[in-house]
Amino acid sequence: MTGAPLQTSPVTSLRAWLDRLAARERLAVIRPGVALRFDLAAIAKRFEGEKAVFFPSPGGHAMPVVSGIVSNRAWIAEAMGTTPSGMIARFEEAAANPLPCRRVETAPAQEIVHDAVDLGAMLPLPTHNELDSGPYITAGLAVTRNPGTGGQNVAILRLQLSGPDRLGALILPRQTAHFHAMAEAAGTDLPVAIAIGVDPLTLLASQAIAPLDQDEFEIAGALHGAPLPVVKCLGSELTVPAEAEIVLEGRILPGLREPEGPFGEFPQYYGERRPRPVIVIDRMTQRRGAIFHTINGGGLEHLLLGAIPREATILAALRRNFPNVRDVHLPPGGTCRYHLYVQMRKAYRGEAKNVMLGAFAAHYDVKHVVVVDEDVDIHNPTEVEWAVATRVQADRDVLIVPGAHGSRLDPSSDDGLGAKMGIDATIPLGTDPMRYKRIRVPGEEAVDLAAVIDPRPWRDAIG
Repeated sequence: MTGAPLQTSPVTSLRAWLDRLAARERLAVIRPGVALRFDLAAIAKRFEGEKAVFFPSPGGHAMPVVSGIVSNRAWIAEAMGTTPSGMIARFEEAAANPLPCRRVETAPAQEIVHDAVDLGAMLPLPTHNELDSGPYITAGLAVTRNPGTGGQNVAILRLQLSGPDRLGALILPRQTAHFHAMAEAAGTDLPVAIAIGVDPLTLLASQAIAPLDQDEFEIAGALHGAPLPVVKCLGSELTVPAEAEIVLEGRILPGLREPEGPFGEFPQYYGERRPRPVIVIDRMTQRRGAIFHTINGGGLEHLLLGAIPREATILAALRRNFPNVRDVHLPPGGTCRYHLYVQMRKAYRGEAKNVMLGAFAAHYDVKHVVVVDEDVDIHNPTEVEWAVATRVQADRDVLIVPGAHGSRLDPSSDDGLGAKMGIDATIPLGTDPMRYKRIRVPGEEAVDLAAVIDPRPWRDAIG
């Protein structure tokens, strides 16, 4: 693992994380009564990346709302107990070495049980973006099991409030969709539990690109450095984090689709309205004084939660075939999904193009890849743009793959079908080193600006 560890330990609950954010002056507490429709999201977006936001009594609701808890990469690294440079390696290590969960019999998540459910009345559900179809649950960890093997899966689904006990769900073509298809083929409901209000590492682990039947809560345990405490749901065999603030227990119905959307998504456009699967909620359990977590659709929290696990997966996949790949980055300008920057030490002609093809294969969301040399900081988009400007000739260095599968949320694609592009922004091998020698001023890095500033007015300085 790269990067020296910080003198902090991973946090294991949402409340502990809020305490840590508050202690570092990264938590803004907003006046009570902020409207749930648009106003809450507007305030959260203004603070994102700088402070998480806590809303007491939003819209007059007794339950508080928090947003923006992982809207900064450095905070996520701190939650892991490492540095930003060590974060991807730390996540990759946890994904490769999951820890079995620790089952407990009683849990804070089940302190209060509601057998009659009216979600719109019981939960402070915000409406985020202008054309969203209504209130949404956006930070719920949807837990399902493989009907054949019993293997558990965790994912974040966008969940539209469609009725007192009814949610419309966008289920992307991954493991939850696979399990639902299996149950649907058998004509049975698929049990689901939706855990809301968990610690940042459990939230992050839910986005791991894991093998079929790998429980992401075990990856969360590895990130914590200890098995994650989980408790069995009251109405199914599903297990959920014992420290969750709220758990909704329900079923994904077979053979039924109802309209869901539009909803503001990570590409900064709206996911369209379409018939989607339906979840019926049978029961809600919660902690005393539960806190509702919401993620702004298309905001930094949304983007970063998807980026970091993908970066770890893509880096591991590339290094298996190209050990000279040093780092990867999914920048916010590319929606933390579609643009990938790869830093490598090129050894062979044409190697950068092979790396591009490997990146496209590592995750279907990747649309444009830029490969750069070790001297380019891939976390600085200006550096990457400079490399493209000064090291690329389009007829030599651009690779286009037509008719490839990509993201269905990309509005420029044909329902996910589109082209992918790679740019080799590395220096051609065998080039005269002086041709690409970067300019520098000797001693620039060592200048102590505070020590060299003369506080006198400029006219006094020349007198």
